[in-house]
Amino acid sequence: MATEAAGIDRPLLVDDFLQRRRYQLQLADAAADEHTLVCLPTGLGKTTVSLLVTAERLHEAGGKALFLAPTKPLVQQHADFYREALSIPDDEIVVFTGDVKPDDRAALWDDARIVIATPQVVENDLVGNRISLRDVTHCTFDECHRATGDYAYVYIAERYHADAADPLVTGMSASPGGDTEEIETVCENLGLVNVEVMTEDDADVDEYTHDTDVQWEQVTLPDEVLDIRDALNEVITDRLEKLKQLGVTNTTNPDLSQKDLNKMRGQLKQMMDNDQSEGYKGMSTHAEVMKLRRATELVETQSVESVRRYFERQREAARSSGASKASQRMVADPKVREAMRKAESFDGLHPKFSKARILLAEMLGINGGERAILFTESRDTAEALVEFLSASFDVRKFVGQGDKDGSDGMSQKQQQQTLDEFKAGEFEVLVSTSVAEEGLDVPEVDLVCFYEPVPTAIRSIQRKGRTGRQAEGKVVVLMAEDTRDEAFFWISRRREKKMASQLTELKEATDDIEETVGDDGQAGLDAFAGTSGGDGEATDSGDGDGGLTDFAAARGGEDGESDDAEASDSDDDGVVATAGVDEGVEVVVDQRELDSSIAKDLSTRDGLVTRLETLAVGDYVLSDRVAVERKSAADFVDSMLDADRSMFEQVGELSRAYARPVMVVEGTNLYGQRDIDPNAIRGALASLAVDFDVSVLRTEGESDTTELLATIAKREQETRDREVSVHGEKTTKTRAEQQEYVVSSIADIGPVTARTLLEHFGTVEAVMTAPEDDLLAVDGVGPVTAERIREVVGSEYA
Repeated sequence: MATEAAGIDRPLLVDDFLQRRRYQLQLADAAADEHTLVCLPTGLGKTTVSLLVTAERLHEAGGKALFLAPTKPLVQQHADFYREALSIPDDEIVVFTGDVKPDDRAALWDDARIVIATPQVVENDLVGNRISLRDVTHCTFDECHRATGDYAYVYIAERYHADAADPLVTGMSASPGGDTEEIETVCENLGLVNVEVMTEDDADVDEYTHDTDVQWEQVTLPDEVLDIRDALNEVITDRLEKLKQLGVTNTTNPDLSQKDLNKMRGQLKQMMDNDQSEGYKGMSTHAEVMKLRRATELVETQSVESVRRYFERQREAARSSGASKASQRMVADPKVREAMRKAESFDGLHPKFSKARILLAEMLGINGGERAILFTESRDTAEALVEFLSASFDVRKFVGQGDKDGSDGMSQKQQQQTLDEFKAGEFEVLVSTSVAEEGLDVPEVDLVCFYEPVPTAIRSIQRKGRTGRQAEGKVVVLMAEDTRDEAFFWISRRREKKMASQLTELKEATDDIEETVGDDGQAGLDAFAGTSGGDGEATDSGDGDGGLTDFAAARGGEDGESDDAEASDSDDDGVVATAGVDEGVEVVVDQRELDSSIAKDLSTRDGLVTRLETLAVGDYVLSDRVAVERKSAADFVDSMLDADRSMFEQVGELSRAYARPVMVVEGTNLYGQRDIDPNAIRGALASLAVDFDVSVLRTEGESDTTELLATIAKREQETRDREVSVHGEKTTKTRAEQQEYVVSSIADIGPVTARTLLEHFGTVEAVMTAPEDDLLAVDGVGPVTAERIREVVGSEYA
């Protein structure tokens, strides 16, 4: 790579925009040659390394680049950086998030040279065959330590190695895993065969880092707070005694570990699987223990205000129609009520609040610091801290976009504006939840304060990486004495030391790791590739000459090329993209089925094309006459009893829409679900077959279901020569159903919104003629949907 003293000068880079750092160039040189894991401490320019590789690949190999980052703010941040650093036109560097319509993404993909995206969106587009990875010559996985289990990175990497004509992968992380085995797992899941590690001890890196002073401060909880905790612990002890009588625990100590609780849950699940009624009761009691432990954690480590809000949410949940017995029992318990009253009457401050204010005053006042970040686990605590600290400092909050408890979040635009203002020095204290921990370009700060210790090495390292980049920084961890804070602190300390030593060991042992994931003709990649064969079975890649070539060939031609298939899909509003679909057997998948592995497994099958839609009925459409409703054994029994989502209502809609409706019941323990008479379950199965004329098929699990769906689809479309139709051929709908069908077809707004519109306007005609302002008055109809309706109804037909 050509360089100049002041900056980097090479094709596709803006002249001298990037500072020349030898370690970044060294890492980029290595990553440009083969699939590489790049490990570099937070704040030292991992993104620059990827950008250098991308620029070289686009210049030398052409095609396009794909950059994946786990959150929307990160995606936008990386896109801004790429547009500044590269001489590529801005409109050729595009962003893919859930905010971009699926049909727009399909069009943008074709013209883009660089796509920067969240992995979930790319996963959906791949399952829906809307995009092709064939021409992607560089794929970057940011924060790649996430590439484990079912996370979208794993599936995308599998598809990329299979589909791309000339693939190159770069994985980036400041903290790739807790041990060597985890790091090897990440490498195998992403198909990485080379490991490059830089630590702060390296001479080239050392000049860009400074020491970070880490200290911890203990606080003592007041008696009033301890009384609330003790009252809750008494209830936990009582519930553990009940679980002890079931034989799933030997202790009634309320401070038992999460590991013990998980083990207990596993034993209860086993009892339920064996149709023991005590297992169901025990699981409800276990759920109550978990809720109570969350309350004690909040009062010990967060604030009394946060536990007050938690109790209020639990009361509301207990009053709701679908309330669990665990919630109802908990809020009705006299000791819990006593704890609630004490929390509501407490008018003091958690001592961490005062300590945080003192630390900020010392850094920003006495020591002349300019900026500080205060991290907390709880959004409730973050909001209370902002209110408390605002009397002394210019402070803002930084939280995520969604919250299951209904707390106000921040939009992506608000997040970016807050960060921009923080960088510009418009305020001095940022109070943040975990959303600012990972990867975000948060500006250099003088103090990072942990409101509570975090028990994972990765998160702790991410947080502390916010200081000490350009000058000496300080990190303070607040701990409540004799609480789980102390346990988390020591766990985190132990894990951090372990990870630091492992990164050093990793640097020293990269040859061994590379041998593990890439020896004997890329043996690690062969195993990775073998997970997807044309017929759903593992492929045998042989000795030495297999690997990625075999994997690619299984999906495409002899040279590993794949079909450039694109298909239609829909977003949450039911908008359908109508890109062309290559020849092959097609399976239409309901978007909600993406939670299972079935859609992804089907999408990797040779000769199968998957398409995503928000289906009005059914989970899978296999032809113009066959649609499938899939239920696990547990879901099947639950839907027999749940009036709000009755299985018979669902099946009735399915049988009215399709001539050959199918119910797949998945799992081997159908008669062991809940405390239900097996004859009741047999009666439901008989009713489906006799009364609704539905074929009921049993499968052992998701992989068995995948095989069954593929078999039916091929039989229907190849043997019977039938086409796929989402709406089926039956038209014996009621008048109301036909009206809903007509309205739901307007710009594919979906059945729920259709019913709402009809209830509001009264007739189909009134919906069709309603002006945009009147449409906006309907619950659930926003500006995009209203505009789309008027455009479809009022535009001239061409």
